Amino acid sequence: QVQLVESGGGLVQAGGSLRLSCAASGRTFSIYTMAWFRQVPGREREFVAGISGSGGRISYADAVKGRFTISRDNAKNTVYLQMNSLKPEDTAVYYCAQGLGRFEFRLQESDFGSWGQGTQVTVSS
Repeated sequence: QVQLVESGGGLVQAGGSLRLSCAASGRTFSIYTMAWFRQVPGREREFVAGISGSGGRISYADAVKGRFTISRDNAKNTVYLQMNSLKPEDTAVYYCAQGLGRFEFRLQESDFGSWGQGTQVTVSS
């Protein structure tokens, strides 16, 4: 059974930075796409960033391009999201997710079968 545990959320002022981590266990980490999504109460969960199993393919939502960086350390079974130049509109619960298919790079929400519990990120103005 896959377990994903996020950490690193918190309260930060606009313009600041945070680094989220997601530790995975339960199956071979390096062959699955990992991604970060976020959700604001009352709104749909939205894609933030995704990275292929090898780390060779990366994709970002337009809203975070140039500010956020996704990376992974397959030796540590961990995926990261470095968030810089944070804005109040980045405030959300951030979730990491693991892809369903081995060696696939698909980034729709339905392509992910395992989710973490979420970590709150609050950016004050």
